[in-house]
Amino acid sequence: MNRFDVFNGDADGICALHELRLAEPADTIPVTGAKRDVTLLRRANAQPGDSVTVLDISLDSNRDSLIALLDRGVKIDYFDHHFPGRIPEHALLTTHIDTSPDMCTALIVDRHLQGRYTRWAVIAAYGDNLHRAAHRAATACAMNSFDEQKLRELGEAINYNAYGDSVADLAVDPVEMYRAIQPFADPLEFIASSSVLPDLQARRTEDLELALGSAAVRRLANGTLHILPDAAWARRVRGEFANLVARRDPERAHAVLTLRGDGRYVASVRAPLDCPRGADVLCRKFGGNGRVAAGGIAGLDHARLDEFMAAFSAAFCSQSRGAGGR
Repeated sequence: MNRFDVFNGDADGICALHELRLAEPADTIPVTGAKRDVTLLRRANAQPGDSVTVLDISLDSNRDSLIALLDRGVKIDYFDHHFPGRIPEHALLTTHIDTSPDMCTALIVDRHLQGRYTRWAVIAAYGDNLHRAAHRAATACAMNSFDEQKLRELGEAINYNAYGDSVADLAVDPVEMYRAIQPFADPLEFIASSSVLPDLQARRTEDLELALGSAAVRRLANGTLHILPDAAWARRVRGEFANLVARRDPERAHAVLTLRGDGRYVASVRAPLDCPRGADVLCRKFGGNGRVAAGGIAGLDHARLDEFMAAFSAAFCSQSRGAGGR
């Protein structure tokens, strides 16, 4: 019998898996990729009697693959915080899905494990730009502010590393990232002994500076649109740049678009941090998905850009005004 771990290559997916395997060690086959590679379940070549653990990828985006695996006799445990659509009822499927705006997959796993490895969930939450949830989890661990800052830096660095249109855009392959942290139960020991964090921080800083200096900005009624060029650095920093502008202007929604070689856009969308809802609904209108506070679109036609901007303004209109009145 084979066991597969299918997980998003960002901080949330990697840390959620790490928590689970610290508690339940297993020899598994990893399946992951860049953050936007969300249909990962189709790559799990599981056979009758095998088992698959899925972490931090949308059930809705993987529905056909999920049903095919279940019908084949594969046992599946599913942990996620993205929009799931209708959840199938099947004897071989166990789901742990929570779409609350202050929840990430690693926090769901942390709850499942009753807080055994909460520090890794803190990293994941900071990586997902859930600063309030991350700080609450850190407080529950009685962490001092210096150590919490270290975990925040690691989460943001791992999350930054996941963005790109393919693994070739990334500084570190997500499987290698997971393997690097795998021996460590304490993330502070990993930080002290590895060069991964300073290396990623240096590249992240460089890419953010490029984005801040070259983004084409369109100010909309209820949010801001940032367009970055077709370049590897822009693809890498797209998500982190979206998180940065969201924190700087929390009452407004934000979208960061990068050009693909085929002339289409890849979009990272952030709902207003002061009222984090609506990103997933907007992205699904254009073939994307996500969670209520943040979502993405893998291929937005240039011809639909005006339509997207209009839908973007409409999606967050009442939220932005409500936040501004606080």
